[in-house]
Amino acid sequence: MKTGKLTALLVTAALAGLLLAAGCGGNTAKEGNTQGPAQTGKKTIAMVPKVIGSPYFDTAAEGAKKAAAQLGFQFLYTGPTAADAAQQVNIIQDLINKKVDVIIVSANDPAAVAPALKKAMAAGIKVMTYDADSMPQARELFINQTTAEILGRHMMDNMAKEIGGSGEYAILTASLTAPNQNVWIKWMKEQQAAKYPDIKLVTVAPSEEDQQKAFSQTQNLVKAYPDLKGIAALSTVAEPGAAQAIEQMGLNGKIKLIGLATPNGMRQYIKSGAAQSATLWDVGKLGYLTIYMAKQLLDGKTPTDGMEVPTVGKITYKADTKEVIMGAPLDFTKENVDQFNF
Repeated sequence: MKTGKLTALLVTAALAGLLLAAGCGGNTAKEGNTQGPAQTGKKTIAMVPKVIGSPYFDTAAEGAKKAAAQLGFQFLYTGPTAADAAQQVNIIQDLINKKVDVIIVSANDPAAVAPALKKAMAAGIKVMTYDADSMPQARELFINQTTAEILGRHMMDNMAKEIGGSGEYAILTASLTAPNQNVWIKWMKEQQAAKYPDIKLVTVAPSEEDQQKAFSQTQNLVKAYPDLKGIAALSTVAEPGAAQAIEQMGLNGKIKLIGLATPNGMRQYIKSGAAQSATLWDVGKLGYLTIYMAKQLLDGKTPTDGMEVPTVGKITYKADTKEVIMGAPLDFTKENVDQFNF
């Protein structure tokens, strides 16, 4: 009996030891999945685009990744599978839990992401926006590709040039809450009212950063507005979708298409005449500039107006809005589209 009791006690103790070891092992594995400076000894910069899989944002991420490698940072690129602010908020919360050093967001909705970004700042994380801003009080720095006024007026001038200074046009935007597109549209309207009184904006239609939706929206616009002369597609997936629809409907040159897109995404359509131009900036440089400015924040430095940034050039800095501006927009046309590859 005594031997049996001793054996039982030993077995129980052994089992308890195994369970304890298993529990410790589980915690270690969970900790091992946490991506952050504890894994590499490097500071971690996390970039959150509006949507993963967009050629525009993926190109920006490549530039950001290059800068991160040169500057000695760990780079984490993560984002929503659709242009959805709620998904962005969840991702930001996850990054706060991972204790990254910098969070950089292209906001789908400036107000919706603001509370999560403020929470990140309260946790000691540096917070920046790029491409599309949040509420200004919810970030420390905004990296802007160009000024909204310059771009909006430029796009309106392009539209007026293509449709001959009069007639109806429509705007195909990313989403009705996208902060950057909405400000661009505001300036397009200002330019239209000031310089082109014979041009009429008939509607603003969302494409939700979805090329197929842009395709179907373009078909709907053409059917709904028989006198439509032009479309301005203000997202890098909207213009290819619109061009594809114009081409399939046999309307090359009849519906004038301008927009914001990469040269690679629009090359075939510009050459075929389904689109007249695409306007953008060097997206890879935008990503590079964003990480370079993240280093400025981490080093406790403030950008200066006119400072020279490697591979980017001179930038503009607005201290009152804490906004870094990369430069002027660039048009891709039949004449120059083959000179660019991004």
